Amino acid sequence: MALDNTQISLTTPALLFPAISLLLLAYTNRFFALAALIRTLSSEGTPVHADQLKNLHRRISIIRRMQESGVFSFAFCVLCMIFIYAGFYHIGSLIFGCSLLLLLYSLLLSVIEIRISVDALNIHLKELNK
Repeated sequence: MALDNTQISLTTPALLFPAISLLLLAYTNRFFALAALIRTLSSEGTPVHADQLKNLHRRISIIRRMQESGVFSFAFCVLCMIFIYAGFYHIGSLIFGCSLLLLLYSLLLSVIEIRISVDALNIHLKELNK
């Protein structure tokens, strides 16, 4: 593996800080929008289609996992920087790789959540056409 001869500096994981922070903010906004939608639906008292409820449950679960993996990615970046600062470059590189994988997982979950959201909108459009 190429990590044996490669040393990363403290600035490498630090470059991810703004990106991860913005992603976490976007994920939090998605969560708040979904929470507001659920509260609105429950306060209106109008019946909600079973498929809509299923989509809402799935989206909440996925957003939670998106946020968790984003936070763990951020934490691994910090841990990576600690190891690099202490001179453990190889371990720091491995931890940085884990951070990147967690970030990738978070992004993939984001795509899945977007698709579920679009499905929910399509269900709603079908209900409006009735």
